[in-house]
Amino acid sequence: MTLTPKTLLRVSVAVALITIVLKGTAGYITNSMGLISDAMESFVNLASAMFALAMVTIAERPADDDHPYGHHKAEYFSSGFEGILIVGAAIAILWVSVQRLLSPQPLEQVGWGLALSVLSSGFNAALAVVLFRAARAHRSIALEADGRHLMTDVWTSAAVVIGIVGVQLTGWLWLDPLLAIGVALNIVREGVKLVWRSSQGLMDEALDPETLATVRATLDAFVARTPEGARLRFDDMVTRSAGQRRFADLHMHVPGDWTLQHAAALRDQLEQALMDAVPGLRVTIQLLPLTMEARATQAGEHHPL
Repeated sequence: MTLTPKTLLRVSVAVALITIVLKGTAGYITNSMGLISDAMESFVNLASAMFALAMVTIAERPADDDHPYGHHKAEYFSSGFEGILIVGAAIAILWVSVQRLLSPQPLEQVGWGLALSVLSSGFNAALAVVLFRAARAHRSIALEADGRHLMTDVWTSAAVVIGIVGVQLTGWLWLDPLLAIGVALNIVREGVKLVWRSSQGLMDEALDPETLATVRATLDAFVARTPEGARLRFDDMVTRSAGQRRFADLHMHVPGDWTLQHAAALRDQLEQALMDAVPGLRVTIQLLPLTMEARATQAGEHHPL
C-alpha cells in the first residue's frame, strides 16, 4: 500500500520528535558540540515537516475561481522554507561551535551518546528512503526536500560519530567543535540547494528533458498509428511544472478541408494519449490549418516538434 504524502509527513513529524529526544540526550550526556549541533538540526527537521504538511494540505485543494490551475505550487514554498530554516540552524551552530573551539571542553559518557546518535540516524535513514520513493511516485517536491534533508542529517551524524571517536583516540578536544563547524557548512550547502530548487519551480520551470522526450515520443507514436497522421504537424509547444501537476500547450495543424468535428476528435485522442503517457499532465492543444502559422511564443521563438 502506498502511503499518501500527508501520512508520510505526519510520520516525519513523529520521527523528528523521536530524534530530538535521542540526539538531545546524546548531546547533553556527552557534552559534545558535534552531537549538540546534530540535535539542533533535528529541530529544523521538525519545523520543516510541520510546514511541509501544511503546504501539502493546501496543494491538495481543488482548483477554484481564484486559482483555476489549482494550488500545487504550495509545495515549493515548503521546500524554500525548509532551506531557509536549514541555513538559520547552520548559522546558530557556527556561532556556538566557534565559542567551543576557543574554549574546548572534555567529552563525557561517549559510549551512550554514540549509541543514541546511531539509533536516531537509523530512524532518519529509513524514513528518507521511504520519502524518496514516495516523492517519485507522487511527484512531490515537499517529500523530496524532506527526504534530502533527512539524508543530509544521516551523513552529518555519521561525520559527528567519526569525529567523536577521533577525539577519544587522539585526545584533541578541538576536533569536536571543528567538526561541528564542518557540519554547519554542509548544512548551509544543502539549504541553499533547496532554496534554489524551490525558486525554479515558482518561476514556471519547463518540464525535465526525460518527460519532454516522453511527450515527443507519444506525438510520434500517435502520428504513426493514425491513418491521417502524415497530414498532421505540431509546433509551438510550451511546458511548465507546478508541484505535482505538469502542463503542456501546443498547436496541432490539420488540413483545412477537414471538418471541425473530425479534427477535434483527433485532438481529444491525442490529449488522452499524452495524459496517459505522462501522469499528472494537463494538455491544451490549439487546432490550426496547415496553411496558417501561429504567432510566435512570448519568448519570440517558433518551436517545431
